[in-house]
Amino acid sequence: MENKTPLNARNFPTAKQDVAAGTAHALSRYQGPESSYRLAFADTAFLLREEMRPVRMQLELLKPELVQDEQGIEATIVIFGSARIVPPEVAQQMLTDATAANDSAALAVAQRHARMAPYYAEARRFGALVTEKSRDLQTPLYVVTGGGPGIMEAGNRGAFDAGGKSIGLNIVLQHEQAPNPYITPELCFQFHYFGLRKMHFLMRSVALVCFPGGFGTLDEMFEALTLIQTGKSRRRPVLLFGREFWTQLINFELLVETGMISAPDLALFRFVETAEEAWGILEAEYGFSLRQIENDNDKHAPAADL
Repeated sequence: MENKTPLNARNFPTAKQDVAAGTAHALSRYQGPESSYRLAFADTAFLLREEMRPVRMQLELLKPELVQDEQGIEATIVIFGSARIVPPEVAQQMLTDATAANDSAALAVAQRHARMAPYYAEARRFGALVTEKSRDLQTPLYVVTGGGPGIMEAGNRGAFDAGGKSIGLNIVLQHEQAPNPYITPELCFQFHYFGLRKMHFLMRSVALVCFPGGFGTLDEMFEALTLIQTGKSRRRPVLLFGREFWTQLINFELLVETGMISAPDLALFRFVETAEEAWGILEAEYGFSLRQIENDNDKHAPAADL
């Protein structure tokens, strides 16, 4: 019996097939770097031209979107925080080394790191808690970070500890370019544009969790708060880890007293101290624990969604 052409057969070759065919058929005269023979979408030099910036921005928006759709990522918990906060064991080793060397300058640096290192541990615990607690929900929650070291590493590491996937949205910088080793490889992205990276932080997020950080963390946190305050983005929990740090850094009451923000704006965020406290707020906001009880009572019933 002769083979029949399937109804859903392609009417045109794929882009990949055309690239392969064009490369194979080109005369050597037209294969050099000066040739314009290459297909436009396969011509890196063309795509990197100044005039192609709008196209590159569109690609940078679209690639993470398509990949996350393919991976079934619907809801995320964003963890912001400093790249400079080290793990507790690293801070302890720095203290030991500085003390042994009787180096006062190094000891001062080590003590500073030791004061901040508990935030690394808490971010790691929180990443694990989110991954463990949400894995049985119909819409699991995935940790997303900026993909670098410090608090970002801790969040991804916690998800990794719990055997789950997590996302890293890296940015090309002079420093901190390498992604941390705990991100799920197929969900490790690299951005050129800060604006598009920040957009992807918010597109799927159901909560934003901010650990101590510098300019980058403040930029990300305040942009999110501004979007929520102005109604450009839906309201969701914004949790600031470490009341003492944040209230020393920012005088929120002064903003109210001087009329720079309204008193109700202070309710746009909450302070938390532990991973469990943060998860408890998310449970109360979205009813995760109640839905889990329902699922346990009837394994055949469809799980409640976010």
